[in-house]
Amino acid sequence: MTLPPLCEAFVLHFGEMGSRWGINRTVGHIYAVLFIAEKPLCADDIVERLGVSRSNVSMGLKELQNWNLLRQRPIPGDRREFFTTPDDIHAIVRTLVDERKKREIDPTLTVLRELLMQTPGTPEEQHAQARLKDMYELIELLTNWYADVQKLETERLIQLLSLGSKVVKVLEMKDRLFTLPGGRGHSATQNAKD
Repeated sequence: MTLPPLCEAFVLHFGEMGSRWGINRTVGHIYAVLFIAEKPLCADDIVERLGVSRSNVSMGLKELQNWNLLRQRPIPGDRREFFTTPDDIHAIVRTLVDERKKREIDPTLTVLRELLMQTPGTPEEQHAQARLKDMYELIELLTNWYADVQKLETERLIQLLSLGSKVVKVLEMKDRLFTLPGGRGHSATQNAKD
């Protein structure tokens, strides 16, 4: 690698983490190099910085394009293809989550739906199907929540994420408000007595 020490440390770590996230280590290195680059890079620039083969870089760039994580940027007077990452880190994370959902969560939901539509033939299958229903309902709840969160503007999403466990306090306050006279938790018979 021909990178300054700080950059090299980040690129190496990102490649290591990429292999744990299910992408090739070299693809992780390529993305890290593009992410920290001051300007768009062509494949030759990436080969030079990483010291890997041109074919590895080409395959890595294709994989990153399939994940919608790269942007092509033409350079006037240069016929080569230049690449960069989106400037907005939040857009990158949203794209990653979307792509992982498409590749991992959606197929699981499809299989669970199909299995839940089958008529169980044995008590063992009935038990299994009940467990699958629990799993399906939880994943569906999370994906519905995710769809709602995806619609939020970045600023609102940051506010939501910043709340952390304070959200529990908000929910507790809501519960207390609804148990006050006239609140939703207050029964009609109790209203009649008041």
